[in-house]
Amino acid sequence: QLQFVESGGGLVQSGGSLRLSCTASGFTLDRRNIGWFRQVPGKDHEGVSCIGSSETNTYYADSVKGRFTISRDNAKNTVYLQMNSLKPEDTAVYHCAVARLCVLSPVDYNALDYWGKGTPVTVSS
Repeated sequence: QLQFVESGGGLVQSGGSLRLSCTASGFTLDRRNIGWFRQVPGKDHEGVSCIGSSETNTYYADSVKGRFTISRDNAKNTVYLQMNSLKPEDTAVYHCAVARLCVLSPVDYNALDYWGKGTPVTVSS
């Protein structure tokens, strides 16, 4: 029963905003690094953002810097991804996972665990 549940995705126009949530079930997020990754059909995951067990440490892909913000609420066992100024190229299924280390590129699947099923984000032009 160890899993993540992602939510908050949807269809939005270019320039719009969404907030994704990643809630853990069966384990706690305390002292864990949590990453957001996105995937389009036929391609590997792209690391989007990661937040360290210390909330001070956050990481972003260059493509989303200045637009996305990652945060966590350990009391709610949840990590969030606030996405602003969305672009069509942000369209993907967004997944969260526990990361042994906050490394966004390359994506090391052996260092990631407890993948959620993902929440789809579609940005129209």
